[in-house]
Amino acid sequence: MDCKTIFEKNCTDKDPGYFLGAEGINSASASVPEEFLRKELKLPSVGEREVVRHYTGLSRRNLSLDEHFYPLGSCTMKYNPKLNEELAGLEGFSNIHPYQSESMVQGALELMYELEAALCALTGMKRFSLQPASGAQGEFTAMLMIRAYHKAKKNKKTRILVPDSSHGTNPASAAMCGYDVVAVESRPDGLLDIDRLKAAIDETVAGMMLTNPNTLGLFERDIQTIADLIHAQDGLLYYDGANFNALMGITTPALMGFDVVHLNLHKTFSTPHGCGGPGAGVVGVNEKLADFLPIPLVAKKGDKFYFDYKGKRSIGKVRSFYGNFGVLVRAYAYILRLGAAGLKKVSQQAVLNANYLRAGLKDHFEVCSGLPSMHEVVFSCARQKDRGASALQIAKRLIDYGMHPPTMYFPLIVKEALMVEPTETESKAMLDGFVRAMLEIDRDITANPRLFADAPHNSPVKRVDETRAARQPDLRYRL
Repeated sequence: MDCKTIFEKNCTDKDPGYFLGAEGINSASASVPEEFLRKELKLPSVGEREVVRHYTGLSRRNLSLDEHFYPLGSCTMKYNPKLNEELAGLEGFSNIHPYQSESMVQGALELMYELEAALCALTGMKRFSLQPASGAQGEFTAMLMIRAYHKAKKNKKTRILVPDSSHGTNPASAAMCGYDVVAVESRPDGLLDIDRLKAAIDETVAGMMLTNPNTLGLFERDIQTIADLIHAQDGLLYYDGANFNALMGITTPALMGFDVVHLNLHKTFSTPHGCGGPGAGVVGVNEKLADFLPIPLVAKKGDKFYFDYKGKRSIGKVRSFYGNFGVLVRAYAYILRLGAAGLKKVSQQAVLNANYLRAGLKDHFEVCSGLPSMHEVVFSCARQKDRGASALQIAKRLIDYGMHPPTMYFPLIVKEALMVEPTETESKAMLDGFVRAMLEIDRDITANPRLFADAPHNSPVKRVDETRAARQPDLRYRL
């Protein structure tokens, strides 16, 4: 039956404009009392072209990964391949429901099973839970397992160590699990101070939270010494996977001595961030913690996949159902498309791009360390501030060049920090454009300082009061 026939079948004189769009379904008036039917909705009549133009216009008022350079350091804002979006939208993935029987979702279970295997291969971990819905929840899950481990062994552990350059969620996750947080200072070169670490370690230390490369974009060269010091007190070493984009196929957290790791699929594996969700902060563990993973895990018996709810020492569920499945599909597609060699090339290119920017800007913007950068580079704008423009003003001015500002004022131990992470997909032409923009901005601090007082000048929204904007957002649309 063609569309015209279906339309005529479902639209009657009594219910003008009513269209169910499915053959054989009667008009709503057959089952709903007349007095409850709305004959006409007072909605504006707008053509499709006007609607498309309206929302496309709104989208272009923002800086986005699809159209602009988006070098947010520590956050790994990667381009999201459209093929992965298409695959995640396939009916067999997008229209399934977690209450369906396992026999009806064998394909989804197989995907989760194979994704876990791939993540284990990339990290050296024994098992992964795919439940956590964000990096912060992945951290929290890891800390819950560390706490359960020590409780099972009757260890009296009260403290968690973190570097002074750590992500803010690290101490927050540890504190939420009841631990006292102790910050360990970094050396002037940006690496963890081993002498200060030794002084902080005793039998009360439950573990340490660390990312490698660290948040200054530097590889912790003493990582095995750090692991040995923590393990000597029966402590556990946790890997914050925010910076894993620098290491794929090159080394693994397991080789470095880590016991538990969370990975941001919405960073390293190119799935959308989604403005706070949905994400995926999957958590992997070695043999020490395998029994404490959240349940269920996906298992296989013969040629059938199923949810395994065994695990007497499991910390239980940390997320409704089994995690953000659409994100898992995208990550799996990304891994399959690139393969082991492709993922290694991703990390190599990310490191190359960051060091290319470093080389282009180091004579004008102070680099926080003399050590080689990994996938991101941290600049200090302290000299620029002395000349009249702060890191914030430089970042705002970048918007006038059609570029999203880098991460500002982080890590906290670097004065006037700008943290730049170009990722692997940016071309040399784009990187050269960023270098030219930054050098022109540096010249203008002296030659044309008025440009920085109220930048940006060319954006839909000009300089705002950041504190007020956060507390009193104005969401009204203006042409």
